Amino acid sequence: MSSAKHFLELIQKSRKGKFKIYIGMSAGVGKTFRMLQEAHSLLRNGIDVKIGYIETHGREETEALVEGIPGIERKSVFYKGKNLEEMDLHAIINEHPEVVLVDELAHTNIEGSKNKKRWQDVLEILDNGINVISAMNIQHIESLNEEVKKITGVEVAERVPDKILALADEVVNIDLTADELLTRLKEGKIYKKEKIQTALGNFFQSGHILQLRELALKEVATHVERKVETEIKTENFKPIKFLACISSNEKIAKTIIRKTARLASYYNSPWTVLYIQKPSENPEKIALDKQRYLINNFNLAQELGAKVVRIKESSVHNGILEYVIDHNITTVCIGKPHAKFWHRLFGYSWIYTLMNRLNERQVDIIILS
Repeated sequence: MSSAKHFLELIQKSRKGKFKIYIGMSAGVGKTFRMLQEAHSLLRNGIDVKIGYIETHGREETEALVEGIPGIERKSVFYKGKNLEEMDLHAIINEHPEVVLVDELAHTNIEGSKNKKRWQDVLEILDNGINVISAMNIQHIESLNEEVKKITGVEVAERVPDKILALADEVVNIDLTADELLTRLKEGKIYKKEKIQTALGNFFQSGHILQLRELALKEVATHVERKVETEIKTENFKPIKFLACISSNEKIAKTIIRKTARLASYYNSPWTVLYIQKPSENPEKIALDKQRYLINNFNLAQELGAKVVRIKESSVHNGILEYVIDHNITTVCIGKPHAKFWHRLFGYSWIYTLMNRLNERQVDIIILS
């Protein structure tokens, strides 16, 4: 349990809440199991650990490990004619254990809760100087949403912004081979017997698992690399600053935002989303649905950790250049426009002008498709 020892050292060094996330490629790899094992190890070391919220999914091995770890009582909420249980944020802050276990980081809280999402509860717990050990699946990371959808055919509704992962002091991947995971599923260790066949035909296909496993391994490797780079940065280091340039085209804008978020996350860099509002797109002239899509994309960008800027300018490339110069941007990300769109904008000339001007200033340009 060297990983548990390392987290123990982090706890003892700092009064500010430390944050550890167990991540996995899917349900059933053993994230909750490992959280509970670590809790027992910390208890043996005299650390005050409590369960804030653990989801055992009725798995016997996991339920057995809950025994002996003190818990903070959940609150009961009456919602849509049912009594539901929710993590009690205020009770956790009031009891103030040294470490609290908070499972299912991507969970959406019941309507009327103080925070909409459990990850927001975790930020409050950390701000109160309480250390948190949490868990989530790879498919819940916001910027991987499209990739996961391509692999599994399912759009995951509950998502966690990448900035939450970047905040973590430790990210640990619970890795299993596809064969090990499928064996666990067939043995009834993940879902009840009546659900096994459906799971095998849908999410738990060998090809899906291999691709999700690769995503999980890459994500954790990137996190480690970022931490190393952050700790060894020198004064001469020129920080990378990304600028994502979007239009009112909803799908292209969403792709640019998500892909730039991944790049910024990889390089641990600040990033900005820039929308140049031409006279033809002022609020009186632009269609209502386009306005709504724009606002949704601005909100997505902010959730993913970007600064959002809207500039009124009749020339797109002039607006971009001016922002790049004024804010020392190192890398500009733009979408690959459709052929008709190119010709509407005076043929190809504006993109070449932009590329030449950026090249003069040694600014990189990335065209995202």
